[in-house]
Amino acid sequence: MITFGLDTFGDVTNDRDGHPLSHAQTIRNLVEEGVLAEQVGVDFFGIGEHHTPDMPLSAADVVLAAIAARTSRIHLGSAVTVLSSDDPVRVFQRYSTLNAVSDGRAEVILGRGSSIDSFPLFGYDLADYEDLFEEKTNLFAELLKGGPVTWQGKTRSSLHEQDVVPHTEPFPAWIGVGGSPQSVVRAAAYGFSLMLAIIGGHPSRFAPFSKLYLQALQRFGRDPLPIGVHSPGHVAATDEQAREEFWPHYRELITRLGKTRGFAVPTEESYAHEVGPHGALFVGSPETVAQKIAATLRVLQASRFDLKYGMGGLSHSSLMTTIELYGTQVVPRVRELMD
Repeated sequence: MITFGLDTFGDVTNDRDGHPLSHAQTIRNLVEEGVLAEQVGVDFFGIGEHHTPDMPLSAADVVLAAIAARTSRIHLGSAVTVLSSDDPVRVFQRYSTLNAVSDGRAEVILGRGSSIDSFPLFGYDLADYEDLFEEKTNLFAELLKGGPVTWQGKTRSSLHEQDVVPHTEPFPAWIGVGGSPQSVVRAAAYGFSLMLAIIGGHPSRFAPFSKLYLQALQRFGRDPLPIGVHSPGHVAATDEQAREEFWPHYRELITRLGKTRGFAVPTEESYAHEVGPHGALFVGSPETVAQKIAATLRVLQASRFDLKYGMGGLSHSSLMTTIELYGTQVVPRVRELMD
């Protein structure tokens, strides 16, 4: 069964005059976007953790709980939770609570953190980047088993027969992977589903990761688990409108991030490639985006696609239009193409 989600980083949007909205209004608008996602038939709504002025979603689970109170069907989760700079017990407790509030609709996608702003904020050393994620993922896997937990590591205090509450039904856990084979194998080892975060280049270059994951599941004696894809995009009535709306905000963001992450400054030519059939941006009309999603699902043997919608500077109304078109036109069309 193929499922479809929408992910957001809670980027600050602009009003009609091009002025940034307040953080409070951005968060309230995000709740409305999650409610609309259910109304138009989307299966999952995820919020990625960030701690910056342009992405002020530092407590995604609180916002997801607000959405849960106004919905009844859509699954809700993180996209991603930076587990390396958080405490696995608290993450487990927060999403167990969300699972109770939503009547079993919670999910969590765990990541090492491509955005590293949370590390200095919470007092973690980037030199421990790998060790933190490995140990904390190990503890989180133990917590998901239920029952008293016994665990020992170097990055936090040990647990001995510790009962961790609340007791709720198990919820799905994923590992978000942006380019590390070790993370792919780790997901299989712990029995977590795999979410491929593709933000540049041809999605087919991730096909070896899908193959590696399926092989690793077999090697660890685990049953098949879902493979998902998370990629940025924007949907409008026509290809031209979608590309014109998205381009200036995409250019500004990548240019700014490039100063710390080494990204090349985008040009109109590179942008045209990324929104084309062989790029990672799902930007265009409903038909164009649907065709590209279907092709990506096939080549990656994936059963879930999450569109990372939104970009700082876009308007709330344009995001609502993207959500509506995605749910009412893109998703049904992809199902037709896959059938």
